[in-house]
Amino acid sequence: MGAEFPSTELAGHWPLAGDARDHSPGGRDAIVKGALDFKAAGPADRPNTAAAFKGRDTWLEVPLGGEKPLGHGDFSLSLWAYSDDKLDDVPGDLVSQYDAAVRRGFQLTLKTNAGVTTSQANLRQLQFGIDNGRQSDWADCGRPGQAILAFALATYDGQLYAGTCEPGADQSGRVYRYAGGAEWTDCGAPATCNSVTALAECAGQLYAGVGKYRLGGSALTESTNTNLGGRVLRYDGGTRWVDCGQLPGVEAIGGLVEFRGALYATSLYRPAGFFRYDGGTQWTDCGTPGVRVEALAVYNGHLYASSYDGGRVFRFDGKKWTDCGQLGAAADNTQTYSFAVYRGRLYVGTWRSGRVYRFEDVGRWTDVGRLGEELEVMGMLVHNGRLIAGTLPLAEVYEYDGAESWRRLTRLDHTPDVTYRRAWTMAEARGRVFCSTLPSGRIYSTSVGTSAMADRSLTAGWHHLSAVKASERLRLFVDGQQIAESEAFDPADYDLTSAAPLRIGKGENDVWHGRIADVRWYRRALGSGEIRELAERRP
Repeated sequence: MGAEFPSTELAGHWPLAGDARDHSPGGRDAIVKGALDFKAAGPADRPNTAAAFKGRDTWLEVPLGGEKPLGHGDFSLSLWAYSDDKLDDVPGDLVSQYDAAVRRGFQLTLKTNAGVTTSQANLRQLQFGIDNGRQSDWADCGRPGQAILAFALATYDGQLYAGTCEPGADQSGRVYRYAGGAEWTDCGAPATCNSVTALAECAGQLYAGVGKYRLGGSALTESTNTNLGGRVLRYDGGTRWVDCGQLPGVEAIGGLVEFRGALYATSLYRPAGFFRYDGGTQWTDCGTPGVRVEALAVYNGHLYASSYDGGRVFRFDGKKWTDCGQLGAAADNTQTYSFAVYRGRLYVGTWRSGRVYRFEDVGRWTDVGRLGEELEVMGMLVHNGRLIAGTLPLAEVYEYDGAESWRRLTRLDHTPDVTYRRAWTMAEARGRVFCSTLPSGRIYSTSVGTSAMADRSLTAGWHHLSAVKASERLRLFVDGQQIAESEAFDPADYDLTSAAPLRIGKGENDVWHGRIADVRWYRRALGSGEIRELAERRP
């Protein structure tokens, strides 16, 4: 089992074996928020050795008054975490100390971004980030193929993929893999129609939904490619795609998402359709709430869906639909577009008020403000603690202040003589957030603070996780092996001094859904050998 590290190196040690006591010399016992279960089985499958978090309103909070501030120094986190295989919620945050008012601190999270318009952009991907109110310039990452837009973005198996709309008579929607800089590698055309409208990972495989996009909806000349879509295909490497079937009566796929281990898909255009994939080329019609359901997101036990047939949101419990109500006035919002989970709450973008609303309960929504003078809120996600969103008609990107206002970050598309420009969809990869645009077809990226991101899904079950801030790099380890590293940064740029409490099972994304055991916080950078030793111990 190896020798114990000196206890004086521990800033905190919470075994979570039956209680929330701190076993380090500091003696900072955690404050229990909500009905946390301390009788859960831990990594060695013995009861009373882990805490079970419900994914909502249960977490641990450690006040750090009197603790030496992090400042510019190194530190390490070590813990065991368990997540279920078939989730009906986003996994959530593991450990954080973050002051949103000054955008300063750190967070370790297992990230899922679904409903980023039509795609599930990230699934169960481990991230470790720090920030001190910093953001990089936006980088032009090029134009995949002859795209008029990248309809879909998703990070899968270590790579960022883009699904395009290429509307020429001799063109078709294709999937491209990001190769760095402004370069994209062609992964083939899944079908002959003009668009790959959605991407999502499910059960370790990448799926693409295809369709004939009606460019008139973006006030552009209609496509001369008249082939219809409505199929879903699975990526088989290289430029190969395996047909997973045609959705009945569907000419274009709307949203794709994984819910309770199964893949679900919607119809972009009428007639409304909502289907579950049953393997092979078989799909089960699961019914609709009587209108189209489009973007799909998973949150707190339900699958949520936006709609182009009114400014409403609906949710599905696996059997039936519930109308969650109108967002604002019906005359102001006639479509709902996108989802994001921020600080444990569900946020939704709209057309044509250009506003974002927060879900409170069925029939209750809170208006959290308009994004400038924009009319439509498209892709949204939380990147290293900040909720950001793209818009129409100027293809601008905004950042939420946490109250009722939004700060403009940039404008991404400057195409002249068009009615609409869109900042369409987003995904996180390589420590950055990527955003696609219409009609330039280009993709841009930026980084908030600095992050180490594992661009592969973490498998279900117990894993030992370590996050290390070491001089000018952040590093992530799973089961004793390094899996990700940030770009180099200047430590002088990152003073992490903060009055915020340390939180276990909560952060700027969502409350943890799963179990946690043996949380250790070190005031130095652990070496790879020490991390392997910790990973060999099953508390």
